[in-house]
Amino acid sequence: MAVNLHEKSALESIPMTPLIDVVFLLLIFFLVATTLSEEERQLSVQLPSASEAVPLTSRPRGELVINITAAGEYYLSGEKIGLRRLEEVLAMPSAGKSGRSAVLIRADKRCLWDHVVAVMNACNKAKIRDYRVTTLPASTSKS
Repeated sequence: MAVNLHEKSALESIPMTPLIDVVFLLLIFFLVATTLSEEERQLSVQLPSASEAVPLTSRPRGELVINITAAGEYYLSGEKIGLRRLEEVLAMPSAGKSGRSAVLIRADKRCLWDHVVAVMNACNKAKIRDYRVTTLPASTSKS
């Protein structure tokens, strides 16, 4: 009795469903892992450098990003805002509770320190204790 053997192509022998699942999971992983905040990059702010600066390993949920220009202007979500209005926004019930748990202050290195301290004071008034001032790592070359 003769047995007919059919040759299969290489694509027919590889199960494609698990491969597609893995590819989609990798895609989702890289999309989540590389999310970049547009708020941080919408203004041209020259950040100061610090020798002990380290990058954030994870981004706090509900973080507010406040940009301070060299002229001392405050920007929140891309809109220019005054200090009094900023204090009102931070004092809103969603700001200090579970909605807004952290504030990231991006101040231009040429601005007066008074502007940074004013934002820190506004955070303290709103009982937001988790605020950070961003810096760049110091360059390795000494001038």
